[in-house]
Amino acid sequence: MTETFYDVLRRQGITRRSFLKFCSLTATSLGLGSAAAPKIAYALENKPRTPVIWLHGLECTCCSESFIRSAHPLTKDVVLSMLSLDYDDTLMAAAGHQAEAIIEEVKKKYKGNYILAVEGNPPLNEDGMFCIHGGRPFVEILKETAADAKAIISWGSCASWGCVQAAKPNPS
Repeated sequence: MTETFYDVLRRQGITRRSFLKFCSLTATSLGLGSAAAPKIAYALENKPRTPVIWLHGLECTCCSESFIRSAHPLTKDVVLSMLSLDYDDTLMAAAGHQAEAIIEEVKKKYKGNYILAVEGNPPLNEDGMFCIHGGRPFVEILKETAADAKAIISWGSCASWGCVQAAKPNPS
């Protein structure tokens, strides 16, 4: 069985009372009113954490660097407790064929139920040959992974407007 957010909170020593307060504050913060708190509690207790696949395209890695150095919340808390970060080639221990097997497993097991986070951009010139992942152009990996994602988050300067990689005379 996949771990839920409530499981993570309980493991960290959060009491039932604090958990219910959190649900009430979340409902109120979202403008849903206190009547939504039991529904939020139910979802956090019963629904598994959504897996995240974090891909890196043509980028300078400054978004990852900023994330790794964040103080509130700490990276370890985000990665180990808040998210189910199943794939991130910058932060994961696996590499090469092991890493490629993990991404395929997550895409298959959670088809339609994972979040795709994209840092960087897919270079399109020369059929994407300026950014290769596992022997294939990043643009191909991105299209395949995005096809079955529940949601896609593209973030950072590199993903938004190309950043330093878009500077002339870069041919990518």
